[in-house]
Amino acid sequence: MTADVWLPLPQDEIDGLPEGLNYRFWNGEEFPADPADCAFYVVPYMKPSPLCVRPLPRMTSVQVVQTLSAGIDHVEPGLHHLRPGVTLCNARGVHEASTAELTLALILASLRGIPDFVRAQDRGEWLGGFRPALADRNVLIVGYGSIGAAIEDRLVPFEVARVARVARSERTTARGHVHPLTELPALLPEADVVILSTPLTESTRGLVDEGFLARMKDGALLVNVSRGPVVDTKALLAELDRGRIRAALDVTDPEPLPAEHPLWRAPGVLISPHAGGPTSAFLPRARRLLVDQLRRFVNREPLRNVILTTGATSA
Repeated sequence: MTADVWLPLPQDEIDGLPEGLNYRFWNGEEFPADPADCAFYVVPYMKPSPLCVRPLPRMTSVQVVQTLSAGIDHVEPGLHHLRPGVTLCNARGVHEASTAELTLALILASLRGIPDFVRAQDRGEWLGGFRPALADRNVLIVGYGSIGAAIEDRLVPFEVARVARVARSERTTARGHVHPLTELPALLPEADVVILSTPLTESTRGLVDEGFLARMKDGALLVNVSRGPVVDTKALLAELDRGRIRAALDVTDPEPLPAEHPLWRAPGVLISPHAGGPTSAFLPRARRLLVDQLRRFVNREPLRNVILTTGATSA
């Protein structure tokens, strides 16, 4: 029997798909076929975790699970249903451009007071005065993967004073040294802008807690384009209410943020509705990734962006 591929896009919207596979369109409604026949599962994009993992217990023949997001936290709860040897891949290369763009937009809007200008425009008020610039600021990027590197690429033309990079492990890149997470407490007091672009893992959940925020300098800006639970919302609200720091958040905890949540009305905060990925840049890059991955799958070549293999043990 020919293997099924479950796609969150109709087959006729993706040029260049390899032949020899049965393509099934599924974006969260009724199953398009028997999940047991699925060999390659592309997880629906921007859908809640329970929906994404719903078919996994019945996908007894699946070989590859491919997300269209950089993070995999929305599928991790269902991985225990899979047999050993299933490959999980993420969407590295799909979201770097759009997420980095939004990161710079949030930084510039927050520093230059764009939300204040919009509100003043609604009132017909000419709101002058000096505002902070991004130029000459120290920037700290927490989570220096492909998205973190793309953010730094776009920071360069803005003449920032310094960029410090933090990742899970220490290394050296073409742009310079990457500090390990253990050095984060020493780096925070020097940063004017702290950007969170780290994956959500057990080690990063609640990373930005009371102690983290206390080490940030007065007037610093926290920018979160990673996942909401990386930040302790209660601790952040306390600092915002004191007016000691500011925040620009593309992700929140909880999410979506309820209308009555105090974070909406906290001073010095700018919130966008998890808009980093879903832009016009998404579909062309997602299509190219899927075509390449499926060609590799058909030709039995190594897949890109492999995050883990179920049942494998780390040394």
